[in-house]
Amino acid sequence: MASVHESLYFNPMMTNGVVHANVFGIKDWVTPYKISVLVLLSEMTKNSKMSLVDKRRLNKQILPLLQGPDMSLAKLIKIIDDGCPNVASSLQIRIKLMAEGELKDMELFFDDLADSFTGPEPEVHKTSVVGLFIRHMILAYNKLSFSQVYKLYTSLQNYYQCEKKKTVSKADNDEAEMELTNSEDDDEEEGKMEKEDLEFPIGEEELACNGPLSQKQAEYFLSQQASLLKNDESKAFTPVLLQKELNNLLKFNPDFAEAHYLSYLNSLRVQDVFSSTHSLLHYFDRLILTGAESKSNGDEGYGRSLRYAALNLAALHCRFGHYHQAELALQEAIRIAQEASDHVCLQHCLSWLYILMQRKGADSSVFLEHSVKRAIHFNLPYLVSLGIQSLVQQRAFAGKNTNRLMEALKDSDLLHWKHSLSELIDISTAQKTAIWRMYGQSTMALQQAQMLLSMNSLDTVNVGVQQNNTESFAVVLCHLAELHAEQGYFSSASEILKHLKDRFPPNSQHAKLWMLFDQKIQFDRAMNDGKYHIAESLVTGITALNSVEGLYRKATVLKSQNQTVEAHKILQVLLTHCQKVRNTEMVIRVLLCLAELYWRSSCHSVALPVLLQALALSREYQLQYMASESMLNLAFSQLMLGIPEQALNILHMAIEPILAHGAVLDKGRAMLLVAKCQVASSVSYIPQKKTEALESAILNLNEAKTYFAMVDCKEQIRDILYLQARLFNSLGNVQERNKCAMLFRQLHQELPSHGVSLLIRL
Repeated sequence: MASVHESLYFNPMMTNGVVHANVFGIKDWVTPYKISVLVLLSEMTKNSKMSLVDKRRLNKQILPLLQGPDMSLAKLIKIIDDGCPNVASSLQIRIKLMAEGELKDMELFFDDLADSFTGPEPEVHKTSVVGLFIRHMILAYNKLSFSQVYKLYTSLQNYYQCEKKKTVSKADNDEAEMELTNSEDDDEEEGKMEKEDLEFPIGEEELACNGPLSQKQAEYFLSQQASLLKNDESKAFTPVLLQKELNNLLKFNPDFAEAHYLSYLNSLRVQDVFSSTHSLLHYFDRLILTGAESKSNGDEGYGRSLRYAALNLAALHCRFGHYHQAELALQEAIRIAQEASDHVCLQHCLSWLYILMQRKGADSSVFLEHSVKRAIHFNLPYLVSLGIQSLVQQRAFAGKNTNRLMEALKDSDLLHWKHSLSELIDISTAQKTAIWRMYGQSTMALQQAQMLLSMNSLDTVNVGVQQNNTESFAVVLCHLAELHAEQGYFSSASEILKHLKDRFPPNSQHAKLWMLFDQKIQFDRAMNDGKYHIAESLVTGITALNSVEGLYRKATVLKSQNQTVEAHKILQVLLTHCQKVRNTEMVIRVLLCLAELYWRSSCHSVALPVLLQALALSREYQLQYMASESMLNLAFSQLMLGIPEQALNILHMAIEPILAHGAVLDKGRAMLLVAKCQVASSVSYIPQKKTEALESAILNLNEAKTYFAMVDCKEQIRDILYLQARLFNSLGNVQERNKCAMLFRQLHQELPSHGVSLLIRL
């Protein structure tokens, strides 16, 4: 087929190897595949026995067949056979007669095509999609010389012979396999049939177009792949195959600007700096050379392309972390836009200036507020919404009023629905999920996550394409997996992560999100189970995805292994860094970890100022759950300092948010601490009241043991059994005491002891 294309259309355009015309100047040309589609259309119009259901099935396939790339005859027949077997057999017979007949049969077929438009009630309307396709084919065929018609007929014969050879070889293989499997049982035959079914669907390599595409085919291919990259990257061509197809397009038309831009998007998938920059520059070069911009905007079109080229280049460098180069490109875009008084481009530049300043760690709130005001003035709803959401995110990190932030998000949602901004609706819901998680309201975060997952997108995409394979859904599913893991539902979390891996393959651009959450969940499970060597091996993977989180996890492992000096050094470095970049949530977590190190060194009085600092930060930044965690640790310090009554008073304020929104591990720790405080406070009670306090402590220990069992915290269960045995002994319940003592001995022999006393661990 490639030789037919080249002989018909490409050689006349070349002088000394130089192409002098655009290949897409020719609207369409005849190929053996398109002859097969014409035969299909002829059968559909002439076959009066077709049912209405069969016609509907075939009509759904017509547009993809007309605009899609050429495919083999076997695949075409397979697609038609699924909708209407009778038409598929008729198509195969007519192609066979035409290919095995004479040249005049093909000539007669094209002569008969014109009859479809004749008569008072023509079978095909001239201005319909099918009518335009048939007219283009007739026109392209009539322009061919005799030698070109002969080459086309030879190509049709080869097209049919390839399908015939495959059919014969498949029949021979089937006979051989039947002889070999006659003695096998039914299960093996079923497995063989399943294997054949799996191997038969159309693969990417078979869809790949070997020859040049027509203009419509190229536009359809590019729009389809671009839509898949945006909505469902897993169904798009792999980066290697897509680049191969784009190179094939550019080989026949190097000035095809849209192909260069799709190549740029494809290079971003694999983080290829050189190729993405190269393709982006070529896109804007071709856009200016072809005059696509100047047709509608006059001379202004060239300047518009130049300033948006500089803006896109700044965005590219910013994405790869080249902030100095991004700043230079952004300054160039601002300069050109100011000269042309392009306020829309300047507004985009201002938005990217905010992002650039934020990435560099500078205070960019002024840029953001000005960006929102200017976007409202120029009626740019997309930029207004993005600006509002960025402003909400920034002020949430700054600890501003929660009510006003949620009110702003509600107003932005009204803007989304008014202008049908489906993508921003998803982003807003995902951001609400993350904000509720930051505030410690797991129930509200779960509600927002479920809302986004059950929503239908407003965007119209192709059949079979997931509408929710964007970054927003990746974020929400990751939060959902972590929420399930925190409640001890590890199997459910694994199923969610498995779904994430299928939806966002490792080579996709959003795969880092679920990779980080997967590593964190595995780390928490290993720490709960006391398998510190496994947790230590996971630190490297977490650090590669998030250096701050990796350092914190490394310090946690060292603390659990009683390497307090090394853990303290890491935490001090991490604390300084997080204070510098204003990562308040991590600052509070580091302070709580430092307080636990002081406990292990029996410096409970030193831990109090650290815990009070963490509590003050939590309340200042509206982090309710972190405040409850700080109060829980503060109560433990007071218990160790000998004031259990005061510790109980603090616990009554802190325990409600933990039991309502906390992780199972934190619930167990809280109930264990309540029991310890009850036991310590009962020393000064009268005998009857002391007995009631000890019995209440035993019940709280049972509840804590249930929580710890859900997350496999065997070390904490061992501590609880030891306390229960002591309490039962004080109450004179020998049978229960012996039972707890036996269970404690079994766990103590199973688990290693790290020399940490029961009294200095929360």
